[in-house]
Amino acid sequence: MLVDRYGRIATDLRLSLTDRCNLRCTYCMPEEGLEWLPKPEILTNDEVVRLVRIGVERLGIREVRFTGGEPLLRRGLVDIVAECAALRPQPDLSLTTNAVGLTKTADALAAAGLHRVNGSLDTLRPDRFEALTRRNRLDDVLNGLAAADAAGLAPVKVNAVLMRDVNDDEAPDLLSWALENGYELRFIEQMPLDAQHGWNRETMVTAGDILASLQEHFELTPDDPEERGSAPAERWLVNGGPARVGIIASVTRPFCGTCDRTRLTADGQVRTCLFAREESDLRTPMRAGASDAELAERWEIAMAGKAAGHGIDDPGFLQPDRPMSSIGG
Repeated sequence: MLVDRYGRIATDLRLSLTDRCNLRCTYCMPEEGLEWLPKPEILTNDEVVRLVRIGVERLGIREVRFTGGEPLLRRGLVDIVAECAALRPQPDLSLTTNAVGLTKTADALAAAGLHRVNGSLDTLRPDRFEALTRRNRLDDVLNGLAAADAAGLAPVKVNAVLMRDVNDDEAPDLLSWALENGYELRFIEQMPLDAQHGWNRETMVTAGDILASLQEHFELTPDDPEERGSAPAERWLVNGGPARVGIIASVTRPFCGTCDRTRLTADGQVRTCLFAREESDLRTPMRAGASDAELAERWEIAMAGKAAGHGIDDPGFLQPDRPMSSIGG
């Protein structure tokens, strides 16, 4: 198992398939100038499946989340999903996506064995969407989420990031929209993972801010905390339930003590945390002929050194060199 020195066991693999994206969200990427990983450094489809197999068969991985960048841009994604779905024990397979391409791929992904998707949507207003993402693709996102729901990739979860004086007035509208469509909305505190290193805690919209805004329009009752386990979102029943809304308070109410995640970047680096500044290379030894047992041991050693927490509140905190698009969500 992937056990760290604090006794946490990693059973959830977040696997980035590409650092490329077809949106340029302001809190993640600059408008221009971000260099992509060179193609030879990216894991091949066979290498991706091999590492997932090692994780599932040897290291106790039970959940695999495909991320990016935008994973729908990855050639061979459907084949990767199908091969991972054929592993035994079969892992729970999900996908984090901006949803732009889901209308074309949702049915194929469901048929391949994907279980559900997490989409991203920060605003329902076309002008704001274009300003935030620097692309005019709101209708594609809305249609993509609907396609995922129709394909049975449910429950469809939608992640939203609120920013001060940008879209922080939309929390009630976003929740109303999610309730109407049967989606489960998750608000995420903005984290210091932007390529520009422009994050500012003083202007960040906090979980408390979000909750206060929602409570002006909805009756929110805390969900059973025992059901949360290692899940990152605190959840509330909306107007008595069964609908729920979640808030992922990575900055103000961190959940590092119950973290069960291990991460692989698109170029084959193990990361113990979103905010880790060190990585452990699996790609190079794999391409040099390392056995499954040797790769599993390297992975175990990497995870054993996981820090107690992300350290955002530490005086010496430094933002990772890689942006979120390169790390994987």
